[in-house]
Amino acid sequence: MPALRPAASAKPVDEKITINVGFVDLGQIDLLVQEGFYANRSDLIRTAIRNQIASHAEAVRQVVGRRTLVLGIHHLTVDELEAAKARGQSLDVRVLGLLTIAPDVTPELARETVNSLVVLGAWHASAAVKAALADRIKP
Repeated sequence: MPALRPAASAKPVDEKITINVGFVDLGQIDLLVQEGFYANRSDLIRTAIRNQIASHAEAVRQVVGRRTLVLGIHHLTVDELEAAKARGQSLDVRVLGLLTIAPDVTPELARETVNSLVVLGAWHASAAVKAALADRIKP
């Protein structure tokens, strides 16, 4: 099954995460912010994450290619799923980044057309669609 392509009109969004940081590390972060190295704590943390990802860029590139993952944002629409259904296809959706499933996709249509789901990152869909696809999520 070919990898799905990201929709051209998809707009990036941020996902909020929570981390625990030791008091000494937090103090050092605050010191660097006070000294003007970073605009705020989030700026330092985002920079640190990007630096770590950049240091592993080649490994990520190889894994993305090996697993045929869509890199970035992919948006599944009713039209795309209806077309797959009409062709008698079931989709193996593999995304590294963000997967969004349109709000008008019904749980029934999702179950009829999505065979498996691998999302490294985040996915946004209605609660009903997420529940309908819960047993199709792969590690």
